[in-house]
Amino acid sequence: MEKFKHLTSTAVPLHIEDVDTDQIIPARFLKATSREGFGENLFRDWRYHKGGKSNENFVLNNPLYSGEILVAGHNFGCGSSREHAAWAISDYGFKVVVSSFFADIFKGNALNVGLLPIQITTDQLSILFEHISEDANTEFVVDLETQTLQIKKTDLVFPFEISKYKKECFQNGYDDIDYLLSIQEEIKSYEQKIPAFL
Repeated sequence: MEKFKHLTSTAVPLHIEDVDTDQIIPARFLKATSREGFGENLFRDWRYHKGGKSNENFVLNNPLYSGEILVAGHNFGCGSSREHAAWAISDYGFKVVVSSFFADIFKGNALNVGLLPIQITTDQLSILFEHISEDANTEFVVDLETQTLQIKKTDLVFPFEISKYKKECFQNGYDDIDYLLSIQEEIKSYEQKIPAFL
């Protein structure tokens, strides 16, 4: 995983609630087992019409919006537990997803692939949407050390939660195996203090 400590970026507003994992990445695209290539089919059935023509009314096809932050509606990532949904969002180029609520399994899958899910209140989310609507070039600052999301050039700063363990993984670019390898000496030291199992 890439190290993540600080991000300044514009955002793409997906003002839709209850976005499930089948809408994020339709089941027919789940044949691959590696994480690469899923981004091209992110929100496939919303981005394209049945004949394959681009749907110009969908936000990802709107040239006004770009950036590494996806601002989504309430209850994002609900439905099935497919980890491919987090893969697709990350592979598309997003590093952060903001919502007022995430499905637990999606949130866990996102954290495992280096995609930072930031949960804020419903009122705070509305403020983000308002700022993006007023100016598509609005920038946001994500500071993992202080666990804050700021609307740049304003005094609006919103705190968010992340476990100490996952925060350390993001800051160091660790997946779960990398983390265990980083503390292997501590593990060995601990094991030497425990009597062998007979």
